[in-house]
Amino acid sequence: MSTIVNTRKDAFLRTVMKVDAVGTGANGAAYLAASGLIGSLLGVPAGVLAPVGAFLLAFAIGVWFIGTRAGINPKAVWGVALVNMVWAVDSLVVAFSDWFPLTGWGLFYIVFQAVVVGALGVLQVIGLRRITR
Repeated sequence: MSTIVNTRKDAFLRTVMKVDAVGTGANGAAYLAASGLIGSLLGVPAGVLAPVGAFLLAFAIGVWFIGTRAGINPKAVWGVALVNMVWAVDSLVVAFSDWFPLTGWGLFYIVFQAVVVGALGVLQVIGLRRITR
């Protein structure tokens, strides 16, 4: 497994990874702690939000771990970026399908977070390209 040692070139990528981990972790914790309230605001069943919250917390821990090691593993970053991009596309599918009776806030939130998560994935790829050139 190859890693890239911490240099000034990787500061951008490390920052993006930390922002991703903190935002993802906050969402996951909120979904677990208040799945009923959030579900009613968004129009998504609490029974869906709670396991999604657990996944997000686990993912956030992994992203933080990858972004804070002495050496960054490019394959791991590619994996995180891929998961983020798949999440963004899947979120848009959920937003514009009839899987859940989304409220107006639900539609807005799911599209908004799809854009943010997709952007994080793109920024991770940009950061990775900076350190692997």
